[in-house]
Amino acid sequence: MGCMCGKEAIAVGDKRYYIRSRLGEGGFSYVDLVEETTTHKVYALKRLTCHSKEEEQVALQEVEVMKNLRHPNLVPLVAHSVLKVGHHSKTLDIVSEVFIIMPLYSRGSIQDKIESLSKRSEKMAESEIWRIFLGMCQGVSSMHNHDPPYAHRDIKPGNVMLAEDGTPVVMDLGSATKARVLPKNLREATTLQDTAAERCSMLFRAPELFTVQTNVSIDERSDIWSLGCTLYAMAYLEAPFERVYQTGGSIALAAMSGKLDFPEGAGYSTSLQDMISCLMTVEQSERPFINQVIQRVETFQHSAENRV
Repeated sequence: MGCMCGKEAIAVGDKRYYIRSRLGEGGFSYVDLVEETTTHKVYALKRLTCHSKEEEQVALQEVEVMKNLRHPNLVPLVAHSVLKVGHHSKTLDIVSEVFIIMPLYSRGSIQDKIESLSKRSEKMAESEIWRIFLGMCQGVSSMHNHDPPYAHRDIKPGNVMLAEDGTPVVMDLGSATKARVLPKNLREATTLQDTAAERCSMLFRAPELFTVQTNVSIDERSDIWSLGCTLYAMAYLEAPFERVYQTGGSIALAAMSGKLDFPEGAGYSTSLQDMISCLMTVEQSERPFINQVIQRVETFQHSAENRV
């Protein structure tokens, strides 16, 4: 296995890692494939470049969430470190880099699986959909049931990985935040709305995050909407409002309309469609909490397995 950077290694925690290759890039970070220098085990290294102390604090919030939450269906923290850069110029102003070592999930994400199935004109068995979705919900429940509760705020197929044994693992906890917020004035509402626009993918964003109102509480059930969108995508291989997006329509208006179109002939049970509709209830206050969702999913999963 060849190594990039002439065997250059970086230190994270008390270990050193060779950089192998680039796995992906986001708006605020990028992820490298790395190899631990002594055990030769491979991991994913998330690197967050911070241009201010405020950005560094935001990056370290992700580390803090990963430390606080330990669950088989949530990505674990292997190690982390902060490299103080102190480099300033007219074109570059970098205060630090935050390094986060995580397991490598070589089977890819649910989004990868969706794209692969779509290319082959295949679909997931309903029993598999319920199995994966239940694991996702159990991971999310550890966030929602934490004291105080966390909300993920960016649940989508691309943020759910598959372990070697098929276990779904919710990742990218950088968007996670205090779940229950009551914006008391226009400034607070605008800040929350802008943060959601920055961190929460539009196709999976709950209606209340498109237009945040003052004196109206936002809670962890914004994630329930996103779970509904993800369940829809697993079944129908596209996000609920993906065609609206492709034709230049308004995702916000589509989400707030409460209108869902289910493709015909997919062969799934009415229970699956009913679950999606329940999770994607426009009014946040009418959506179920995660423990109620899990109870229903366990019932539907049992029924689906009995039909096989």
